[in-house]
Amino acid sequence: MSLILKTLASSYPPQDPPTVSFLSLDAEALPDISESYDVTAVPFLVIQRDGKVLEKVSGSDAARVREAVERHAGKGGNTGKMGLPEALETTRRPEEENNTANEGPPAEQTNGASGGGGRAAGNLSKYAPGASDPATAPEMSSTQESKEELEARLKELVKAAPVMLFMKGTPSAPQCGFSRTLVGMLREKGVRYGFFNILADEDVRQGLKTFSDWPTFPQLYAGGEFVGGLDIVKEELESNPDFFAEYVAAPKGQGGMAAPEAQKESAAATA
Repeated sequence: MSLILKTLASSYPPQDPPTVSFLSLDAEALPDISESYDVTAVPFLVIQRDGKVLEKVSGSDAARVREAVERHAGKGGNTGKMGLPEALETTRRPEEENNTANEGPPAEQTNGASGGGGRAAGNLSKYAPGASDPATAPEMSSTQESKEELEARLKELVKAAPVMLFMKGTPSAPQCGFSRTLVGMLREKGVRYGFFNILADEDVRQGLKTFSDWPTFPQLYAGGEFVGGLDIVKEELESNPDFFAEYVAAPKGQGGMAAPEAQKESAAATA
């Protein structure tokens, strides 16, 4: 989404006085601003004019974001001054086509210094590097093994409890407003859940972004399957109030700690 907004911003050239301005803020670092605009999930787009909010767009729907910006900021042709320019197509220049057509068979290339001392390109299949030749590829490392180990660990973590919440902080002391809101929703529905404080483990924090294909936190898993972030969970509950019915194990408003035996990772905790 940041790339989409940067592209949109670049399509509106600076003017004096300014007519269109783009600002990017860290919603978690500025909770007062987030609350004033009722930000419940990121990314969150606010369009305003003269201090008045015109429209809000929650979520990463690129089409909705572009339509909202162009609806209020205007849209022009393909000059790049208003709206996003059309995709460019590349074509071969006439002189390149002529050069290609006039080229004969490629000249014999040598591997090394010119002048007859190198090996012909056609004989490279028989070439074997000597002790004095530079390395042609990096040596093997354990990075791939580490990634595989992390993925295996994440697969276990997301199934550590029937409902697993990956959040910033703990349910009793959330470290961001989004995590606090999702904890409140789970408690309100009486859901028994496990949680993992991603601030305590940077490997899990970064790895889960790729594993879930979701760049922000909190993240919620149910039955080992990824549900989504706060905005997705809200949408699921709006469309189906009984979305968590099979995971309810307490009266509404009293959701909390899952059974200890459900936890399979020492870094995971329950609430």
